Amino acid sequence: FLPEPKVLSVDAENIPLDIVYEDEHLLVVNKPKGMVVHPAAGNYNGTLVNALLYHCKDNLSGINGVLRPGIVHRIDKDTSGLLMVAKNDYSHNFLAEQIKEHTFTREYETVAYGNLKQDSGIINAPIARHPVKRKQMSVVQGGREAVTHYRVINRFGDFTHLALRLETGRTHQIRVHLSHIGHPVAGDDVYGPKKVITELGGQCLHAKKIGFVHPRTNEYIEFDSELPEYFEAFLKRCR
Repeated sequence: FLPEPKVLSVDAENIPLDIVYEDEHLLVVNKPKGMVVHPAAGNYNGTLVNALLYHCKDNLSGINGVLRPGIVHRIDKDTSGLLMVAKNDYSHNFLAEQIKEHTFTREYETVAYGNLKQDSGIINAPIARHPVKRKQMSVVQGGREAVTHYRVINRFGDFTHLALRLETGRTHQIRVHLSHIGHPVAGDDVYGPKKVITELGGQCLHAKKIGFVHPRTNEYIEFDSELPEYFEAFLKRCR
């Protein structure tokens, strides 16, 4: 006989959140490095969703199902920075539409290996799942359109401090694109060199700014965040 199907449920956990903005429709949270956004196999606790369930109680959109309440877009576990969260389905659809139409502002900062030739540029290279390494993404002909704009903030010879703006939001987009042009993100143990900079605890990548049209007021709002300590400390070392 078949066992009873397990009912998926996620526990609310009292984990402190760095909330940058909040109203009854949405909130913007500054996610720390090392925190997973939503529960998945092998990782059902300590995620941003566990913390949101505690903070928002039942006020989160349900469009993405039980495991991803309120989650409109994601950033990787070891990427720090700003993320918007929807409190109801109307807001969720409204915000998701902006992501789809590429009208949502997403700016990142990173430190990449090497010295980029141009002061600014556009990486336009389609991304899909890696044909062999199924957990990774890669630049693949016929993949989904992926466009990243970059500009150099500072050059350190062996490393370059970059500002990046996403036109599209593919999984691991910045990490894959920078690796593709031969300048992977410092600390990236998936797309970077074999000998990884372990003190960074993962890729040196921060979602610094987000901007979008508010679902109720129809006004464009933008949020900026400070670079986290790990990032500042690495910049200091590069200097």
